[in-house]
Amino acid sequence: MGPHTNTAGNVKNKKFAWKEFQRSIAPYMPPIIISVILAIGSAMLALFIPKILGDMTNIAVNSYPDIDWGQISSKAILVICLFTGAAILNYAQAFILAVVSANYTKDLRNEIIEKIQRMPIAYFDKHKYGDTLSRMTNDVDVLTNSMSQEIADVSLSLTTLIGVMVMMLSISWQLSLVSFVVVPISVLVVGKITNFAQKYFREQQATLGVLNGKIEEDYAGHIIIKSNSYEAEATSSFRDTNDKLAKAATRAQVFSSLSFPATHVFTNLGYIAICVLGGMAVIEGRVTIGNIQAFIQYVSRFNRPITEIASTTATIQALLAASERIFEFLSEPEEEPDPETALVLPKVAGEVEFHDVCFEYLPGTPVIRDFSVKVKPGMNVAIVGPTGAGKTTIINLLMRFYEPTSGYITVDGAPIREMKRSDVRAMFGMVLQDTWLFSGTVEENLRYGKKNATTEQIKSAAKASNVEHIIEALPKNYKSEISEDSDNVSAGEKQLITIARAMVANPPMMILDEATSNVDTRTEQLIQDSLEKLTDGRTSFVIAHRLSTIRNSDLILVMRDGQIVESGNHDELLKLGGFYAELYNSQFAEN
Repeated sequence: MGPHTNTAGNVKNKKFAWKEFQRSIAPYMPPIIISVILAIGSAMLALFIPKILGDMTNIAVNSYPDIDWGQISSKAILVICLFTGAAILNYAQAFILAVVSANYTKDLRNEIIEKIQRMPIAYFDKHKYGDTLSRMTNDVDVLTNSMSQEIADVSLSLTTLIGVMVMMLSISWQLSLVSFVVVPISVLVVGKITNFAQKYFREQQATLGVLNGKIEEDYAGHIIIKSNSYEAEATSSFRDTNDKLAKAATRAQVFSSLSFPATHVFTNLGYIAICVLGGMAVIEGRVTIGNIQAFIQYVSRFNRPITEIASTTATIQALLAASERIFEFLSEPEEEPDPETALVLPKVAGEVEFHDVCFEYLPGTPVIRDFSVKVKPGMNVAIVGPTGAGKTTIINLLMRFYEPTSGYITVDGAPIREMKRSDVRAMFGMVLQDTWLFSGTVEENLRYGKKNATTEQIKSAAKASNVEHIIEALPKNYKSEISEDSDNVSAGEKQLITIARAMVANPPMMILDEATSNVDTRTEQLIQDSLEKLTDGRTSFVIAHRLSTIRNSDLILVMRDGQIVESGNHDELLKLGGFYAELYNSQFAEN
């Protein structure tokens, strides 16, 4: 979690959430202020209506039996005008807030997606994608919907409350005191309930993130779940989290909803007292019946903003909980910025050297130790070793997904830490074991690494990678749609398309991560042939699990426990009779 997280209590979290929320809406304050002014204007126009209605009653009583319909009609027209004016102002402020809310949502989500691009890979290695997705969707929706609702409601309620108090005092300060006594009691009760409900709103939003993570995991791995008959366990795990969410949501809503009935009890007691005392005042002639009628209406309106403000506490708690999760994410440490005067290689020859590189994912737990190797331009380097030896970590360091704890890496003699990350990554093409294609046409997928690639370059790469005949067999050839999960092409066809994509990009160096696994023998031969064309003349790093695929590599680095224990070509390492020979012979024996 972020640096502001404080699970032990909610005071610090609440202050952080409120402060960051205020900072984020600062650019939208001008239209928000206009909206508030319109809301205040609407509330003020509505304030005069009970007084005018009371005057109409007094006119009717005083002029009875010859009722003065002329005066009553003119005041009725005034009431209609006030109603209409208040409605127009109320609609205008709602319209402005709707526009502000939509733009705020758009900008906040843009800020989150831009933040994601600046986050280090380490963050996503430690956090579930579903929780990050939940912050970007559910929490942003809660925050923006609450904002647009509460700004209008609170503005109207506060204006109404103050205005009604003034009008009530102008009619009878004695009766007003009876109504006012319920306010501090209501505020005290609501404050206690609010503090108690806050922790459940925070638990609700956190559990919602966990639930989204489970949904994302189960959906992505539904084939594995079915193939292992794990449906019952997966469903049970989901239900447990869903039940936890339901309990947290229920508690949050139940406790926050207590504020409305608790306030209502006290306000209604005041309302009863006003009816009794007001009736006595009319009988004694101290107050006119029209003023009492107006006063009772004001009492009703006086109670309403109090109850409305009390009921908004639930929404405000949800807003703070969502705000806390969003701005915790936005305050996470980012990748160190690229150097202002970054090195730029005009042309990449492909000489790569690791200089005493050490690396730790966790302090005190070394993964790579004193890794040093020099790779000449055009060499094909295979990295082999058991699981956990550090093979993938070497690639992560080479691509600057992580930075070495000590030591450094150079390309053509230039330290890559002094280059822009984008420039370093542009030097390499990657063909991974886990192929990835996005929703779009085959042509769009092939252009992913080079947007300005020509049609001829695309077709040439498809032919060289042995995927041309597969693409032309599709209904619309290069314009055929590929689904997000690429379920309309086989695993081997997907791999050939990713190889063609790398060929289109035409990088000076390549990284291959067991690109021939999980395919049939014929497709493996096609992929192997494509990879040979792809790596021809390029410096290439190959993470190999099947040692039979790297016999022709110029250099094989054998890793164990984060160190190079052997190096050489295939024949040299077999003659050495060491760890590589042991690995190779064990695979040969298994086959």
